[in-house]
Amino acid sequence: MSGHSKWHNIQKTKGAQDAKRAQAFTKISKEMIVAVKEGGSADPNNNSRLATVIAKAKAANMPNDNIKRVLDKASGAGNTANYESITYEGYGPCGVAVIVETMTDNRNRTAANMRHNFDKFGGNLGASGCVSWSFDKKGVLVIDNEDGDYEEDTVMEDALDAGAGDMEADGDVFEITCDPDDFNDVYAALEAKGYKFVSAQIEMVPQNYTKVTGEENLKLMNKLIDSMEDDDDVQNIWHNWEQD
Repeated sequence: MSGHSKWHNIQKTKGAQDAKRAQAFTKISKEMIVAVKEGGSADPNNNSRLATVIAKAKAANMPNDNIKRVLDKASGAGNTANYESITYEGYGPCGVAVIVETMTDNRNRTAANMRHNFDKFGGNLGASGCVSWSFDKKGVLVIDNEDGDYEEDTVMEDALDAGAGDMEADGDVFEITCDPDDFNDVYAALEAKGYKFVSAQIEMVPQNYTKVTGEENLKLMNKLIDSMEDDDDVQNIWHNWEQD
């Protein structure tokens, strides 16, 4: 769930991340509940926001039974969940731009936690809009080609035919980007061709990156992200930290 970065830096030891996966499922479930409530339907064909969240859930390997269970709960009369989406912006060590997307039923608690995390780990919480201007909202779909199953030219052609704006080969992954409004159509078209994704969601993509220098600053930056990710109210963290 952490911020956009070059995918060859992402750890692939997924077996050691069961706890993180369970936490991710919980956060995606919350997103689905909100999408159903705000979209007025538990049918992704009639709720584009829900369709986007389900794509994200499938890419995270959330089982279909889990998805169905969450949708049944979200559309049930007994669902009293009342979350609101709040985005926080600020700076980490060395001026790294950080955007934190939250869903909370207690905005005072969440605001206090965000301020505490920024202050504790060498950053500072800023005003709304202080860093988001330097990010672009994009649909991002990532295909793992570690086994060499896909030809780059074929993936590029399929992606463009599906309505994507661009595709970048980065090591053993292909990163496909599109306009957020086209995300569901691009995802559906590529899924129909049999593509599997390791990530598929709307992201805040930085226009430029900032290096973190010094061992202490590197430790603080890692701790800031880890602490944010461990917060149950945090859905996504986007940043422009340039990681070697």
